[in-house]
Amino acid sequence: MPRVDTRALTDAVERLADRLRAAPQSALTRGAAADGLALARELAALAQRLECGAESAARRTLPDAGVFAVGDQLAVAGHDLAAALEEAPDADAEPALAEALRAVAAAPL
Repeated sequence: MPRVDTRALTDAVERLADRLRAAPQSALTRGAAADGLALARELAALAQRLECGAESAARRTLPDAGVFAVGDQLAVAGHDLAAALEEAPDADAEPALAEALRAVAAAPL
C-alpha cells in the first residue's frame, strides 16, 4: 500500500492535461503550452529529486516536444511524480506532495 495518497495530485494533473489536449492551437501557442511545459518540468524535477537526490535533478530537463504533446508530457510527469512519492520515505513524500499540489493549483492553465 502506498505510504502517501497521491490521488489528489493525479486527478488535478489529469484535469490540466485534458484541458491542454483539448485546447485549440491558438491557445496553446499564446502561452498555454509553455505554462503546461513549465509545470511538467517542475513536477519532473521534483520526482528526480525524490528518486536521485538534489544533485541529479538539475542535470536532466524534460524536453520541449511541441505544443501538441504538452498535455501528454504533463500527464506523464505527474504520474511519474506520483510513483516517486509512493516509494519515498514519509519525511520526504509529504512535503514534496504539498509542493506539487501548490504548483498544480498555481498553474495558470
